[in-house]
Amino acid sequence: MDDSKSHPVQTPGNKETKEENLLEDLDIKQYYGEKLSLGRILEIDEKTITDQPAKSNSNPPWFFLKKMMMVNVTARNAKLMCDSDSGDESKDSNSDFDDLFESPNTGDMLNPLDIIIALFLGSDSFVQQEMALKMSMCQFSVPLLIPSRDTNQCTLMLWAMRDIVKKYRPQSLSESKGFIEERIVLSELPMISFVRLGECSLSKSEILNKLLSNSQQYHDTFVHRNMECGDSPRRISNGLTEITWYLPCGNTNIDIFSQPVAVANLRGDIESFDTQYSFLCQTSAAVFVFFDHLDSECSLLTNPHHKAQIFLVGNYESKSFNKDALKKVATKMGLTKNNIIIKTKDKNDADLVKDLRKTITDVVKNSKIKMQIEQMAEIAHELGILVDEDSPECQTAKTNAEAITAEIQDILKYKENQLPCQGELWKELTCLEKEEFRLQHIESRNIEDYRSELQMQKKQLRKKQNSYNMSTAITCFIIAISSPGTERFYFLKWMRMNLDNLSCVKLSELREKYKEKCKNSENKEEIKEIDRQISNSSLGTEHFFREMGQIYEASLSLPQTDPARQQLQHLPKLCAELLLDGFPLELVDGDASNIPLRWVSDVLSQLSDLVSPNRKILVVTVIGVQGTGKSTLLNTMFGVQFAVSSGRCTRGAFMLLIKINEDMKKVLNCDFMLIIDTEGLKSPELAQLDNSYEHDNELATLVVGLSDVTIVNVAMENSTEMKDILQIVVHAFLRMKEVGKKPKCVFVHQNVSDVSAHEKNSRDRKLLLEQLNEMTQAAAKMEKKEENKSFTDVMEYSPDTGNWYIPGLWNGNPPMAPVNAGYSEAVYELKKHIIQLLGNCQSSAKDILDFKEWMTSLWTAVKHENFIFSFRNSLVADAYMRLCTEFNKWEWEFKKVMYTWATNAETKISNFGTFAAKSESSDMREFLTSLNSEASTVLSTWQTRLLENLRQYFKQTEGHVYLVEGYKEEFSNSAKSLRKEMEKSVFNQLIAAAEIREGMIKLDKIKKNHTKEIEKAVCSLIDECRKKNIQMGDTELEKEFHKMWSETLEKLSFSKQKTTDVFTNVSHCLRINLSHRGSHACELLSQKSLQDCGKEPFKYTDEGSYNEMKHNFSKLFSIQDHTMAAQKLADSIINDCTQSVRERVKRKNNYSDTYIQEILHIIDEKLQNKQDVKTEIEFEVSLKQHICGFAARKFQKMHEDFIQENDPYRCLMKNKEKFRDDFIDVFHERDQCQKKAEEFTNQCLKPAVEDFISRSLGLDITGEMQTCEQFSTRMSFQYSVLLDLLSKDDFKNYMSYIDSYETYVKTWILNKIVEHFSTMSLFEFEDQHLQSCIRSINDAINKAQRGKSDDLKTFVEDICKELGNKLVISQDALGAFMILNNADKEQFADWLTVSVNNMAQDLRTEFQTLNFEMKLKHLKMNPQNELFNKLVGCGKQCPFCKAPCDAGGRAHTEHFASLHRPQGLGKYKWYPTEKLVTDICSSHVISDKRFTRSATNIEWHSYKHYKRVFPDWNIPPDVSLQASDYWKFIMVQYNNDFAETFNAIPADIPPAWKQITRDQAEKSLKESFHNK
Repeated sequence: MDDSKSHPVQTPGNKETKEENLLEDLDIKQYYGEKLSLGRILEIDEKTITDQPAKSNSNPPWFFLKKMMMVNVTARNAKLMCDSDSGDESKDSNSDFDDLFESPNTGDMLNPLDIIIALFLGSDSFVQQEMALKMSMCQFSVPLLIPSRDTNQCTLMLWAMRDIVKKYRPQSLSESKGFIEERIVLSELPMISFVRLGECSLSKSEILNKLLSNSQQYHDTFVHRNMECGDSPRRISNGLTEITWYLPCGNTNIDIFSQPVAVANLRGDIESFDTQYSFLCQTSAAVFVFFDHLDSECSLLTNPHHKAQIFLVGNYESKSFNKDALKKVATKMGLTKNNIIIKTKDKNDADLVKDLRKTITDVVKNSKIKMQIEQMAEIAHELGILVDEDSPECQTAKTNAEAITAEIQDILKYKENQLPCQGELWKELTCLEKEEFRLQHIESRNIEDYRSELQMQKKQLRKKQNSYNMSTAITCFIIAISSPGTERFYFLKWMRMNLDNLSCVKLSELREKYKEKCKNSENKEEIKEIDRQISNSSLGTEHFFREMGQIYEASLSLPQTDPARQQLQHLPKLCAELLLDGFPLELVDGDASNIPLRWVSDVLSQLSDLVSPNRKILVVTVIGVQGTGKSTLLNTMFGVQFAVSSGRCTRGAFMLLIKINEDMKKVLNCDFMLIIDTEGLKSPELAQLDNSYEHDNELATLVVGLSDVTIVNVAMENSTEMKDILQIVVHAFLRMKEVGKKPKCVFVHQNVSDVSAHEKNSRDRKLLLEQLNEMTQAAAKMEKKEENKSFTDVMEYSPDTGNWYIPGLWNGNPPMAPVNAGYSEAVYELKKHIIQLLGNCQSSAKDILDFKEWMTSLWTAVKHENFIFSFRNSLVADAYMRLCTEFNKWEWEFKKVMYTWATNAETKISNFGTFAAKSESSDMREFLTSLNSEASTVLSTWQTRLLENLRQYFKQTEGHVYLVEGYKEEFSNSAKSLRKEMEKSVFNQLIAAAEIREGMIKLDKIKKNHTKEIEKAVCSLIDECRKKNIQMGDTELEKEFHKMWSETLEKLSFSKQKTTDVFTNVSHCLRINLSHRGSHACELLSQKSLQDCGKEPFKYTDEGSYNEMKHNFSKLFSIQDHTMAAQKLADSIINDCTQSVRERVKRKNNYSDTYIQEILHIIDEKLQNKQDVKTEIEFEVSLKQHICGFAARKFQKMHEDFIQENDPYRCLMKNKEKFRDDFIDVFHERDQCQKKAEEFTNQCLKPAVEDFISRSLGLDITGEMQTCEQFSTRMSFQYSVLLDLLSKDDFKNYMSYIDSYETYVKTWILNKIVEHFSTMSLFEFEDQHLQSCIRSINDAINKAQRGKSDDLKTFVEDICKELGNKLVISQDALGAFMILNNADKEQFADWLTVSVNNMAQDLRTEFQTLNFEMKLKHLKMNPQNELFNKLVGCGKQCPFCKAPCDAGGRAHTEHFASLHRPQGLGKYKWYPTEKLVTDICSSHVISDKRFTRSATNIEWHSYKHYKRVFPDWNIPPDVSLQASDYWKFIMVQYNNDFAETFNAIPADIPPAWKQITRDQAEKSLKESFHNK
């Protein structure tokens, strides 16, 4: 700044014009109406991550702001980068040599002070405060008086400086190492002011910088002329008065002044700014006036009202210096030699500075004038200077805040009286909540009774909270934060500052006490007590919000209509608005180590309502050792304000919302960034408290689980501490990997300043990775996930890109050290890296409600001892449900295609060897091979399509697909398993059809020969009768026909059809099936003939080792012992096999060995699925013999019926009357066209069409039912069944569901099908297929007409051939139709078309009149069975309570049930009381209770380690503790009924169960099955 230039007095108009122009240039004018807000500045936009230098006047302010918000000391270097700056090398270097001696044009350059003033004028109070704070951290001077924009008035920036807190150590405290921490506006300090009178050749500001800097550490506190752009003309900053502070560090070798001192600097000539000068003279201890020339009159200097000592500083070397004038003024002012400092030729700047320092030291020592900046406001008012705090909003907010904080004398007592709902009450509630999940003190008590007791205690505590009237402080607080925008912000700032001031005083006292006690290490208990007091003496706004949260949560236990509850419903919205405005919200209460879940959830729900729907957020978290500058790192990186004062370390975790600008939304695919700041791990103030390690683990798991990017602050110096931190962090990452979340991680090493740090630390990075690997193995062992061998197994991590080195925060010795530019730059680079990482994890962006769900699930799981084991989350469940739903659709498509293909293939096989056969192959085996090959191709195509669908599904970024990545392999295996299953089914179907057809071909040949003989005989008879030349009536013709029929039949040989002994075939298949079970199985088979098996109901009598097992020593035993379990299993398998046999027999086909092989496959599969029921070889053999015995009997009859039905003699006799009628018609030469067309339609086409429709309808019904929500996935199905049971409220239904699950469910499905089609007609599907058939028939007729068929026989054969792929036309009916057929082809075709249309009409009428249940019975595919097989899943049941498995996919490796039941419903009772058991396995698995089962060989095992016995079952704990409310409600309702049915005594129902309502039961059902 060129202080030598004089500046004319500016008129307001002149100044205004300059200002207007500058503001337009700087692109700030738009913010003079609506001021620039903090939210706007903190928004993340493209400028945040670009380093482009300022290229126009509008860029420097934003450049300054961006740098300033990141506390970068280079912020004032906002020089414009013009294209002309780069030298034009094409010019002749000599021609422009003279340019070196010309001054550059500084007119376009902006003076940094103008930029600062423009920004202060264009910003709101909160931005001004933030800028002043950051400028102070950079050791820049901050504005004290700012010249007004349109008048000569100025403003005292008291509010702007309110947030500046300084720490220093005066000489008096140097021995005790104590320090003073004060809010600078409240510090009573002497102020030394520096002003200029007229022109001045000395650079006042540069001299000041030297004055304040010691020899080792020069710093430009004030902008001066020799700085970059410092010599640019000032356009709006004349009249600005800046202030800075010199604060000692207590070291006499370093300190310039031993006492703190404020230093003010007025820009411009005091003749132009007499108000500012007067202000300084009345507030300063001394004013130093720099001058070159003094006017002897100089009235300004001789004002008698000025309190300050005046010192004159002149430059003797200046041409305008006048010694005489100086003497006159000095005499007039009564100044001594000590008040005048002159720079002479022999004095350089250093000498001048030395003189000034000495003078100032004397002034500070002797002056009585010390003043707080706050007190200067009165003087400002007297002089007509505005004060920025005078706004009504600020003053009202101040009054409101002081009304609350003025009452605080003793912080501990105040918290007890005014904030009673937190503290011990909340801590007790927290302990109860955790105990509900962990059951650590249950001892021998019944789990459900103990839980019920805990719930009662919780209710009592909530009741106690509700009993407190809302305190005055909280009432005032809520009213104040409900006030309009700006006033609310002011209030919270005042509150924070006032509370910080109070806590600071209290904490400094306690720290002194602590220091004293620590000198004597024996006082451990006293030290612990002071520690606790330090912890409790913190009081901030978070305590008031915490109280609001507790009051709100307690009110939720009141009835909904209670006015006390209703009047608090608006509180979450208030907090949501504040969160949206950028205020931090406490997520984890660090004192109680708990999240007030309902409160935080409701705040987030309100936040979701305040912003547009589906707004996405990404989360950045910092975690690390306490005191490593985590909050400072976040504040620097994002410009936010997490509490960092020494008195108040972050406790718990706070979250803060930052908006993403439109230009960055596409890059990050989110709308907000959520920053979470956490308290330090291994915190010394917590180390003395109990459970600090557990607290650290919980906190780390939560914040790592919530974040998309986690910054881990590590310190290489302390390896023990670092190991502890790494262990905690690695545990958290491992847990996240196991639950499907993959956060990205950055390790930050602070206080590493060497430029070669990254290179030098490669060894350290290697060491860090080794330690991480070591920790991973240890954590994996503890979490029982030992497949994770190294840290890179847990997450993506590269030692080179995953580590960041950041130099120390301060450049030199605090308190006078500015922030290190290297720190700001390194943090900026880290910020860019983090934003880049966030851009790469778009798929994990959640909307606010999803984040809420995720947080709730995480914290609930954290409250359990075993996190991975306990984690259940609705987002994961929703993602899993979506995957299941999609997979079910693909699976059904696959099945539908294969069913249709197999049906068509069966049709081709049925038509093989007939006119209708389209195959050129004459060998059935060859034809079957070609069909199998075709089937394999179709199966492979669809398997590939399914796997590709799956691959594409996991590629998408929506729907939280990444959360179910772990199931990808399972579903891939399910696709492959489905293909194998379909292959087996299709091949069996084709083999059976081929075997049946081969048998029919032989029969068809015999029938064809017989029919030919009859036709020959009839033709001969016609000839004979015609030769008689007599008129013969129908009676005579009939006699002749009967005579001919008898003679011909005698000539034909009717050999009896050979029947197969089905029992022999079945015995052979059974022996092959059991061959792998060893010789004992064969022996058992030989002991009993198959013909004797299956006649009586199957009864299992166990004469083996199980009979010896008694439950005498068992505390808990099952009514359903091993024999009953085995009998039940047998009954279930017999039921399924009986149904399969019925299905086969219904089709009236011939027997095939594939039928019995299918039955044996069903038995094997069922036995495999029920391995929890231990069975021996005797059981399996006797069960298979029983089933094969009755199946063989049924199949034998079916085979014999088929043989009889297809007996050639019988078939001929069946057509005798038809042949007779045809014989008479031909004899009389009657026109047969219409009759034959009707006969062909009714005997050949109609049965084929009906059969086609019957084969297709099952598929349609199944497909239609799957469009209903309850049949979409296994879990939806289970939910619907249980909800239906609840609505029917019938004990018999429950009993049937529990005791005969499969039977009940199949009936339920059937009822739902009937119910669905009672409202929706099946006719639509029937008519669709009918139309398809009619179209095919008409097309076939037309094609045959266009063909070259000479006679009717060929014409009909052509029609049949054309329909061969779709319809199976009976060969018997066709053979009978063909003989004695003299109809005219053309006329027949016309009549056939008419007949087909009539048939269609008749069928439509039949469809509409026939009962739906009757139609179901005749379907080829049974929709009920198809849906059951799809929805019942693997059929496994919980080994403890028999709840069915809900896992999707066929090949899942782990079973789980969404809803477990009290074990009494599984028929368990206590011994010897015989009372039904109320325990629920999802509660047992977190307790130390033990169990015994037949699967454990009656050995005792801990429920906690149930996986050792049942490794393929996952029984997570009841997460909400309300999940089992459904079954608890049912047990309460029907306790006596269950007891009577199970021959037991009713259970002792826990009191809490009795309070569960039907609505709560239904709600728990929804939650358990994640039904929205």
